[in-house]
Amino acid sequence: MPSSLDDVTRLLVAWSEGDSVALEKLTPLVHRELRRIASNHFRRERAEHTLQATALVNEVYLRLVDQREVDFRNRAHFFAIAATLMRRILVDHARSRQVAKRGGGMIQISLDDDRILSPERSAEIVALDVALSNLASLDPRKSQVVELRFFGGLSVEETAAALNVSPNTVMRDWRTAKAWLHRELRKERIS
Repeated sequence: MPSSLDDVTRLLVAWSEGDSVALEKLTPLVHRELRRIASNHFRRERAEHTLQATALVNEVYLRLVDQREVDFRNRAHFFAIAATLMRRILVDHARSRQVAKRGGGMIQISLDDDRILSPERSAEIVALDVALSNLASLDPRKSQVVELRFFGGLSVEETAAALNVSPNTVMRDWRTAKAWLHRELRKERIS
């Protein structure tokens, strides 16, 4: 696997430098990983979802290929950008599926839960996005940790590499960010 990781980094750099052949070689390598991440999001969902893992991967891939201005430094950087795109796509989808009524019980969301696109969770994912944006204005790195781990499906080590921090820092940020987000989501319910 290490040579595969090195290959991804090498091909990303070559593609960033304009090598179109590198993109052809890169596609199957990153597609598998994007598919794995997307599948994790849908693992516990109903089969009849309007957005499926393949559609999510295709949309992310199309947006990534369109990123002409981005200089992909390495595999972790690429998947960090992919995580951001997945978040945007998932939030947009959740917003479009959200029903007019927003009342009822407390908004509860588990940041460890992969079930994120059922109709009843659309409001939750939108609320999480708002809270995550608020967190980003206070502490961008903690917001990025949540985005990479929750939306991007990256491991602690991959997140650390993407953010150029230690795994211990990622774990501290992850715990703190989850507590902060849970508090914010509770406050939203009260107001």
